[in-house]
Amino acid sequence: MMRVCSRLVLSVSLVIFCLIGLPAIALAQPAPAELAKAVQEIENLDAMRSGLAAYLEDATEPPTAETMRQVCKPVGMKAVKLSQDNGWQVKQMANKYRNPAHEPDTPQAQMALAKFEQDTDLQGFWASATLNGESGTRYYRRISVEASCLACHGGKGDRPQFVKDNYPQDLAYDFNVGDLRGMYTVFIPEVKQALEAAISTS
Repeated sequence: MMRVCSRLVLSVSLVIFCLIGLPAIALAQPAPAELAKAVQEIENLDAMRSGLAAYLEDATEPPTAETMRQVCKPVGMKAVKLSQDNGWQVKQMANKYRNPAHEPDTPQAQMALAKFEQDTDLQGFWASATLNGESGTRYYRRISVEASCLACHGGKGDRPQFVKDNYPQDLAYDFNVGDLRGMYTVFIPEVKQALEAAISTS
């Protein structure tokens, strides 16, 4: 856990260093405090996901659609609220997705997933990005498979019946603990950055 936090702090510190050391670029980047806030909010979101799913490890009954509403839906709703409250676009993405809405939305997102696949120690990073024709900055954060995830994302034949019935195009199975499940993304549009810069200097 300390190693993960250290890597995240280092990532944010490097971005802050760039903003301070290169003032000409600063207006095209989120404020350092917003970078840190986005990282922390995603850590909170992942902790929420992990905590809600933890009880599945000891469950005696197979997961149902109601289980999904109690475990998965709150995470999605929290991502929506973070987007609304902060002017961000917060999403979950994966190559092996169950919900088609979680398919990578840009070539950059596909490259980010490939980067996580190649570097199993990488927890998160920032990069310039373009989304729906809009420029901005995007944070990518790994989601790793935990033991509780296997109740719904283990072997293809072991998936709960409601998953087989409701997701005929499902790709999110045959995972093992420690595998890359997917990633969270936070897109901060350049327009928002420019407005905040103008307010701070007025």
